[in-house]
Amino acid sequence: MRIYLASQSPRRRALLAQVGIGFDTLSLRQGQRSDHEVDETPQHDEPAEAYVERLARAKAAHGSRIIALRHLMPQPILAADTTVEIDGDIIGKPDDDAHAMRILKRLSGRTHRVLTAVAVLLDSRIESALSVSEVRFRPLEEKEIRHYLLSGEHRDKAGAYGIQGRAALFVEHLAGDYNGVMGLPLCQTGQLLKRFGYEIL
Repeated sequence: MRIYLASQSPRRRALLAQVGIGFDTLSLRQGQRSDHEVDETPQHDEPAEAYVERLARAKAAHGSRIIALRHLMPQPILAADTTVEIDGDIIGKPDDDAHAMRILKRLSGRTHRVLTAVAVLLDSRIESALSVSEVRFRPLEEKEIRHYLLSGEHRDKAGAYGIQGRAALFVEHLAGDYNGVMGLPLCQTGQLLKRFGYEIL
């Protein structure tokens, strides 16, 4: 049994491969087949938990529409969304390096939450799960942040960092799911797929 992965994230692909889940990647193309439901703009006063779950479910639903348009074989669709939250503010992907600098300065020496929602859809049935972790950064010097930004690792990552890369040097403490911080909580993912009849082990 295989699944569709409605994500272009190399981290999610690597994590699925790590636990032996066979998948085909769905490209959520922009343009004619883009969908307003996948707009990542937070709604007014939307809690981070509701935000990531809404986006994960919207991405799965969009994947379902792509399957129908391309007349692909039905199989479970897995989608996920990750965000960072601090002081009640949702921190998504940085717009540019200057924005990334501001984000990392804000996270410096403080604890923030990383939330990843996973959704699985098959036919008209959709279920989702949420992983919430707390990450504390040690105090960061501006020159350290600048050096990190030169690596380019911060691009296209919620909170402007990837815990599995050089930013591991920033992490003083983590409480929760390391894989969830990377972008795909494997325990919740496995349990969701099991409810759809996908036996991993």
